[in-house]
Amino acid sequence: MFTTRKGAALLATLAAVGITVAACGGNGGDGDKSGGGTQAKVLKLWHYEGPDSAMGVAWNQAIKEFQASHPGVTVKFEEKGFEQIQKTAPMVLNSKDAPDIMEYNKGNATAGLLSKQGLLTDLTSQVTKRGWDKQIPANVQTIAKYDAKGVMGGDKWYGIPNYAEYLQVFYNKDVFDKNKVKVPTTLDEFTAAMDTFAKKGVTPLANAGAEYMAQQYLYQLALSKADPTWVSNYERYTGKVNFHDPAWTYAATTFADWVKKGYIAKNSVSTKSEDAGVAFMGGKYPMMFSGSWWFGRVQKTAKFNWGTFAWPGSQLTLGSGGNIWVVPQGSKNKDLAYDFIATTMKQGVQNTLANNGGVPVAANPASVSDPKSKELIQNYNSLIQRNGLAYYPDWPVPGFYDTLVSQTQKLINGSASPDKVLSDLQKAYDAGLPK
Repeated sequence: MFTTRKGAALLATLAAVGITVAACGGNGGDGDKSGGGTQAKVLKLWHYEGPDSAMGVAWNQAIKEFQASHPGVTVKFEEKGFEQIQKTAPMVLNSKDAPDIMEYNKGNATAGLLSKQGLLTDLTSQVTKRGWDKQIPANVQTIAKYDAKGVMGGDKWYGIPNYAEYLQVFYNKDVFDKNKVKVPTTLDEFTAAMDTFAKKGVTPLANAGAEYMAQQYLYQLALSKADPTWVSNYERYTGKVNFHDPAWTYAATTFADWVKKGYIAKNSVSTKSEDAGVAFMGGKYPMMFSGSWWFGRVQKTAKFNWGTFAWPGSQLTLGSGGNIWVVPQGSKNKDLAYDFIATTMKQGVQNTLANNGGVPVAANPASVSDPKSKELIQNYNSLIQRNGLAYYPDWPVPGFYDTLVSQTQKLINGSASPDKVLSDLQKAYDAGLPK
């Protein structure tokens, strides 16, 4: 879902396999301007997955397979960062610089907003034609379909997710064993474990106040006191949302208390998520609560014994279908874009994603050989079966991501009380609701 990427490594990887790479912001408008087809020679692609992530590995394979099956067509890849696309997509997609296909964040505030603004292509006919609705599970389809107001779960497809994701606690087994800490199964045990580390001068939780990580801690704390109806009210406007209800109140007060107790570092207020993840993989923190998009990197990078566990004491956790492939309305090569999406949905590419630490939507389970990867997928299936995926906190209204960043930073540095933070969140949420 969200990661900051290493540009140089990605460019080198793409160059090594013969993929044409353009500098960020390049035009790439040398395809067939009539809408694609056999005359198109260039597919302009944006995504922000690192080359060592499961998606990066799988999509690199998809690019090679696509070029092999489309002689004379070049994939012109442009490296983008999640934050960059998050902030500039509405402007760029309304210009001549729009790509033919790109990875984009899902939810009302992002893909939903762009679909309502007419910046994304309606993919419904392609979904039916190519059978994607048969490959993508019903509960994953929610984040790919939007109504006329841009609210997810609608009747038209504006994106295709070819992987799924969810959050879990990554932990350093060596540090746990050294400090005689057992994997917690209840919130009390989790708190006791963090207290053990904090009393020894070790900050238990990796955190990033400047980006998504901090707000996801806040939301997970709320989810531990919530149910699916609460989630639906918040994400899809099916009922009134009160940020001073027991769930949000518990979340804000507990988060602030964890900072005071040293479970979350005060100096993490300006930390980026990439830096927090790298610090965990470097052994600085015993635990990191974050998404399955980190799984492949942790698997390849961490030099210690590690494992994962679900957030203790909660039936709900953050997660959904993965980021989606969208085709901008201004795409010059839509037919090629549809073909590329189809390539990423092929079982071989899906199997590659699974075996590199991803959660595929259409892989053959028998093809997954790595035990940790099998566990990752099994845990996801368990969440699906119990309706345990609760999406993400920044989705409901436009601009809420930045609001959540600034408000959780106030909880970290103590510049606002939990009550004030919740009031400000309520104000921003209500102001952004569709009219």
